[in-house]
Formats: sequence, structure tokens, C-alpha cells
Amino acid sequence: MFKFFFKKAERVEALIFEYLDTVGKCQENFARAMSACLLYGSRGEDFDFYLKQTHKYESRADDIHQEINDLMYGKALIPESRGDILGLLESIERIPNRFEHILYMIQNQRITVPRRIWADIQEMIKISLECCDLLVRQVNTLFKKNEDLRALMAQIDANESYCDHIERKMITKAFEDTGIDPFDKLQLRELVESLGDISDLADQISRRINIISLKRRV
Repeated sequence: MFKFFFKKAERVEALIFEYLDTVGKCQENFARAMSACLLYGSRGEDFDFYLKQTHKYESRADDIHQEINDLMYGKALIPESRGDILGLLESIERIPNRFEHILYMIQNQRITVPRRIWADIQEMIKISLECCDLLVRQVNTLFKKNEDLRALMAQIDANESYCDHIERKMITKAFEDTGIDPFDKLQLRELVESLGDISDLADQISRRINIISLKRRV
């Protein structure tokens, strides 16, 4: 199914990998922004700089995605191939959108993360972004068949479960802390749940990739 597609549209293939690379740069700046937030607060210059960089690459990813859409709909491509690819990219797009959403939430609501949960936040971000890295490898495997796709899916699933555990632990810690204002606790819960969405999205997309792979064998 995909061999015919890529013979007729090498430009689309190149754009897909450019898109993934751009999402990766968005992810890198998101991670730096979160580190700056913990160290210097959401009003620091470092946080503001990396937020702008995250927005820059999120916007660039949107542009590439649109270019892929235009190119694919402008050519006589196999409908099944087109639907699978466009659906996959639309799903992946939700991840950089989530990065940007989290940073603007922190900035606009002036959220301060209590030191008590710093280590948990850092661990959750680390594992969540590892999910994203595994997801990119899974997409590469879909096209290049250079790794065990189901093994990558299993790793993402395990990481997502671990992130759920960290999420519950952090929310419990925040609500047990009598030194945190009740309104701040609600803000923290929203932040933690939004961070948890990253691994959830990666897991959902991973399962979608597996379905596409299975369809190719039929």
C-alpha cells in the first residue's frame, strides 16, 4: 500500500520526516522551558525565551502539516494511504499543541510548582518525553521497518502507566499539603493532568500506528 504512495510522492515522505524533526525541536524547547520554570519561575527571561521557541516550532510544524495536506490532496494518491497518513499526522499534532498549552497555562495563571513535587514533575516530564521519542521511532519503523514496532508500543504503554502513577502521587501530595492555597491546588491539579496528557496521547497514537501496520499486512 505505502510503496506505491512513496514512489509517487517522495516529497511527502521528506516532509513527514521534516515534520517529525520540527516536533522534536518543539519538544526540546518545552523541556527547557519547564526546567527554567522550576529553577527561576514563570516570569524569568529563560522561561519566556523557551516558550517563544516552543511556539515557533509548533507553528512551523503546523505549516509543514498543511503543506503535506495540500500536496497529498493535490495528487492522485491511494485513498487508504492518504487517510492513514493524514489521520496519523493530525493525531501527532496534538502533542506539540499540548506542549504550548501547558507553557501558556503556566505563564497566564502564574503557576508556581511547590518544591515538594519538583522531583516528581521532573520524572514525569522525563518519562513523558521518552514516550514521544519512542513514538518517533515507531513512525520511522512504520516506513523503514528498522525496529520491532510492537516492542516500541509496549515500552510506550509501560511509560504511560508509570506516568499515571506519578500523576496520582503528585495530586495527592498537593492536596495533602496544608501550606498550599486551595485555589493553587486546583491550578496544580490542572497542570499535572495536562502533563499527564502527553504520555496518554503518545500511547493513543502508538496504538493507531500499530493498527496501520496491521492493515498493511492484509
